[in-house]
Amino acid sequence: MTLSGGMIYVGPRMEAPNGRTDPCLINGLLPIARVGDCHVREMGYWPNYSEASPSARRAYLDWLAGGRCDPDCDIGYVFLFFYGLERRVILDSRDDPAAKSDWQAIVAELRRLLAIYGEKSGSFSHYAGELLSWLELDGLSGRLYQQPVPDLPKSYELPPYMRVALGQAAVDRAPVPAPLALAWIQLTPDIHLRTAARRCAEEFARLFTARYRDRYGDGFVLRQNRTKLKFVYRAASAGLLGINITMEVGDMPDVTAVTAPINTLKDLANQCTDELGAYSRLLGKGASLAGSLDSLLLLPPSAWPVDVKARLDALVGRIHPDGLVLTLQELFASLGEMPQIASRERIRSLACLLADLQIGMEPDVLGGAKMPGETDKIVLFVQSASDVTAEHGAEYQTVAMTLQLGAALAQADGDFSEQEINQLRAKIDGWPALSSADRCRLQAHLRLLAAAPPTLTTLKRKLVPLDVSARETVATFMVALAQSDGYVSPEEVKFLEKVYKALGIEAKRVFSDVQSVSTGATTRAPATDAATQKFRLDTDRIAALQKDTARVSALLSQIFVEEAPISEVATPLEVEPPVAASTVLGLDETHSALVRLLLSRPQWTRGELEDAAADLGVMLDGALEAVNEAAFDAFDAPLCEGDDPIDVNTELLEKIAV
Repeated sequence: MTLSGGMIYVGPRMEAPNGRTDPCLINGLLPIARVGDCHVREMGYWPNYSEASPSARRAYLDWLAGGRCDPDCDIGYVFLFFYGLERRVILDSRDDPAAKSDWQAIVAELRRLLAIYGEKSGSFSHYAGELLSWLELDGLSGRLYQQPVPDLPKSYELPPYMRVALGQAAVDRAPVPAPLALAWIQLTPDIHLRTAARRCAEEFARLFTARYRDRYGDGFVLRQNRTKLKFVYRAASAGLLGINITMEVGDMPDVTAVTAPINTLKDLANQCTDELGAYSRLLGKGASLAGSLDSLLLLPPSAWPVDVKARLDALVGRIHPDGLVLTLQELFASLGEMPQIASRERIRSLACLLADLQIGMEPDVLGGAKMPGETDKIVLFVQSASDVTAEHGAEYQTVAMTLQLGAALAQADGDFSEQEINQLRAKIDGWPALSSADRCRLQAHLRLLAAAPPTLTTLKRKLVPLDVSARETVATFMVALAQSDGYVSPEEVKFLEKVYKALGIEAKRVFSDVQSVSTGATTRAPATDAATQKFRLDTDRIAALQKDTARVSALLSQIFVEEAPISEVATPLEVEPPVAASTVLGLDETHSALVRLLLSRPQWTRGELEDAAADLGVMLDGALEAVNEAAFDAFDAPLCEGDDPIDVNTELLEKIAV
């Protein structure tokens, strides 16, 4: 047989530290069968080549010859090979420089084996992960919290690399960077992320990182708790049992002995998972939907892919202080996609997304305005954070309707001049009782009206429901607006006549009303001269008219909204359960944390455990009694014994691991 790839011990004799033959040794003098099946379990819990049957030896050698990659082989054969890697790292490397030079190859092999067998066996995943962490930790220098986080497997304990990095940050009073905080929540053994965070792992990582930085800037700072960090390696191989294998890391705290920091991260993970809920459910219907605009609109921009996020940032960068005018089709195209049908749901979703970025859209589709068509003009404008959530009252609706009528009137002579636009802009600034949010959106609304002025036909249906008194008031406002640029042109007079007809008022009154507004007089001149005369604006009279806005507000507020606001039509999202914390032996979260800490070492001094109990906020003796009672109930054996030192029954590790 040809066994390629090396990383095995072959020979007639090789002792383990306990004086017996090392279980990983392939002794060529021992017989093997002609046939073996690595899928059949033939070895016990502690596999040993010299004690295995000839058929089991044959099965093991066949597995090695096949490249150590059969995913369905019995995990005992994988452990037998792992024992050799463990011996090379833990025992041989103490005195043999050549053994240490093999570490890089061993790291690669451990990662390969974990990819194949890690999910099949929690026990193998734990032991291989421990050895991998040991290899990656030894010889590392510098501040680990400042370095990129390596790809670490999740195990029964937080990997040593993470514990050292976080301990260093606590000692230095340095902020925990976002990538390290993300790895902490992902690798903490008693945190099981929910479906959305697992199904959308990349999006979760981007969103968690963004939200963490939004909340904590460079990161939160850990306090130095009393429990000190100490690493004790627990070997999987029976040949290495009883050896004291420790690693010194200096005087730094073990952050896994306190629960407050990880609970903080758990709350943030809950928030991010909630935000990913709708996107996750869509992907659950089909992975092919990932990356489509429909799916991205369900995501916060912070979770978007880098290239799409760059297009969104470029769009936002194009928005000038006075807004950006473009068509709806151009807006979708700027994000990389143009849907065949710009449905209400898609447009509203996009408007919601822009609102999260403090970008408003006109028309105000979230406030009930009519949905624009694909070729219709829209205006994007910058809002303040308070403006995004502000509600617009009757005053706003009055001014908006007035601007629409004014735009239609200004366009009547075929030239919506900059002067007329400025007059309407000044009207917004000078109108009483408007909030800053009102003025911001009204200026954008005016920009939209300048780009696409409404016609009298589109406004007529809004005027019909008004009673006679209200129509009279609107007519007076229209006449005043006609004089905004200082005179009334013949074209504007003709338009006013159409407005009067739409309002159900006699058109021949236009001339007298124009004269009345311009002079403040109550007499009316014959309307026949209106087409040939111009009238100057009486600003005091216009100011007086503007003060009488309360009644107009009440009248127009009922006819301005065209559709239900988004808050009234939105479908409530399905609520997922929060991030689950895994407890141990039926104990509460605090005592479960103590159990996990106990199992990280085979022995503790009483002083060390008193520090750990203080960090967790419990009394040591009472906590140990509760833990042992739970262990007796579950396994008919205590978890720890002795007074000082306190010995831990590590054989319960795999039984307790979840």
